[in-house]
Amino acid sequence: MTKELWINLPVKDVKKSKDFFTAIGFTINKNAPASDSSASFLIGTKNIVMMLFEESLFQKFTNHALADTSKSTEVLLSFDAESRQEVDELARKVTAAGGKVFAQPGESQGWMYAFGFADPDGHRWNVLYMDMAKMPKG
Repeated sequence: MTKELWINLPVKDVKKSKDFFTAIGFTINKNAPASDSSASFLIGTKNIVMMLFEESLFQKFTNHALADTSKSTEVLLSFDAESRQEVDELARKVTAAGGKVFAQPGESQGWMYAFGFADPDGHRWNVLYMDMAKMPKG
């Protein structure tokens, strides 16, 4: 069975993307090789690996055209926050680091507090604080 998950994303400028994700609090993966054409981060307590690859290198792996993130969404990546305050703080960090908040922090479905942002390459992310006590029982 699968033991690990790697998220691989194409980026136009590895350094710019590396600076962005570092500024919003992602951890550089010191166990992975880094170069001008790639970077690696660890996300969350499970240490999900996110690899950033310069677009032409990424395209060699996929043998497929890249999505134009200015016109469409290829995926929505979501991660949790510990509190509403952390959601608000991350929204400020994203804006300061050059990301674009496309959904301002706010209530969602009566039991979540969330916001959405696009990183410098237009990949869409969703940050959620989930109040499990308010989650509908079903």
